[in-house]
Amino acid sequence: MNPIVRVAYAAAGSLAEAAAAVASPGGGKVRRSFESRRGVVQRFSEWGRRFRDPARPLLWFHAPSVGEGLQARPVLEALRASHPQIQLAYTWFSPSAEAFAESLDADFHDVLPFDTTRAARAVLDALRPSALVFSKLDVWPTLVEEARQRDISIALLSATLAPGSSRTHWVAKLLLHDAYAALDAVGAISGDDATRLIALGCRRDAVRVTGDTRFDQVIARAGRADRAGHLLAPLRSGRPTLVAGSSWPADERELLPAIAGLHRSTPGLRAIVAPHEPTANHLAPIRRWAASEGLRSATLGMAEAASADVVLVDRLGVLGELYALADIAFVGGGFHAAGLHSVLEPAAYGVPVIFGPQHQGSRDAGLLLAAGAARSANDQRAIADAVRRWIEEPGARQAAGEAARRVVEENAGATARSVRLVEELLSRGAAAR
Repeated sequence: MNPIVRVAYAAAGSLAEAAAAVASPGGGKVRRSFESRRGVVQRFSEWGRRFRDPARPLLWFHAPSVGEGLQARPVLEALRASHPQIQLAYTWFSPSAEAFAESLDADFHDVLPFDTTRAARAVLDALRPSALVFSKLDVWPTLVEEARQRDISIALLSATLAPGSSRTHWVAKLLLHDAYAALDAVGAISGDDATRLIALGCRRDAVRVTGDTRFDQVIARAGRADRAGHLLAPLRSGRPTLVAGSSWPADERELLPAIAGLHRSTPGLRAIVAPHEPTANHLAPIRRWAASEGLRSATLGMAEAASADVVLVDRLGVLGELYALADIAFVGGGFHAAGLHSVLEPAAYGVPVIFGPQHQGSRDAGLLLAAGAARSANDQRAIADAVRRWIEEPGARQAAGEAARRVVEENAGATARSVRLVEELLSRGAAAR
């Protein structure tokens, strides 16, 4: 790492640790991020003393948030099934990933400490990992440097780098180039990603194309959907159904008027709306909008939901199953700059997808558009036109849905390739030891 950048980075880490020590509970995501790290190094050390079995290899997965965790999960699960002797540790960065982490079959899980030399050495002493695996793109330079000094194998799975990413900026390169160069194995999503990752600093001989494990993940989830279960059975209907997933207010400003217009021109349409953040404050204005348009609304689980025109999803973790009810899907995130959410979840069910215009950073959206399985809509009129056409022309809707499913199925297999990559790392490390 550049010496000047190293000093500034170390100072930032120390300030973050000091803030974590005094952060009060509650509040927004930033405050929760600091508060969750109070005592985190001690928690690692305590687990290491009590539960780390030095006779067993330990594989450490790190994924910054839920999206990256979804890419790591199928690999973690496959390794757990095929190598039960391995201990598994899982860490995250964003506080939003805590509940997801608790659902994983890991021996240890906790938030990752801030990236300081003191913390990195302490957690490596506690876990004594045989290999460290990052998901998607985020690597932590101090942790990588300390792991390399201990000859710990390091990998990056489902690796992707969008054109024009901030990681290509010269400041980011000064900070991260050495960390990417230190990776022993990189499983890139595509050939284009592999080329960009090599330009970022990854060694050419360490990079191979393994694909994106999310395709395997969504296929598995779609296969597990229980249409006769307590979630889906009460909502099954012959009415044409639009499932809008992970919507933000920016999406809803275009989506909700489109739904209202469709109800006037296309009687019988039902909308299931799952906001990205299904809080009371987010749901209340949607309820008021529905009432103002004369639409019957109900939240998930209410008896009235079976006959409602608008079903509001007031909980997390169920959207992936609700797409099983969809004739058409709308995926949020395309009407603001934060990024499009998963278009693969509905596609795995054979459902055609609509999203907003800001989708250029999503490789998955590009694949669906190229296959004729999705439409990009610039405004409420375009959303309504796409929904109306697919409702009025069931043959076109079915063809688009089948194309969506093919895109998912043709990109499957990344989990097995990623597992082999990790197994090679573990074997290499065992041989060296």
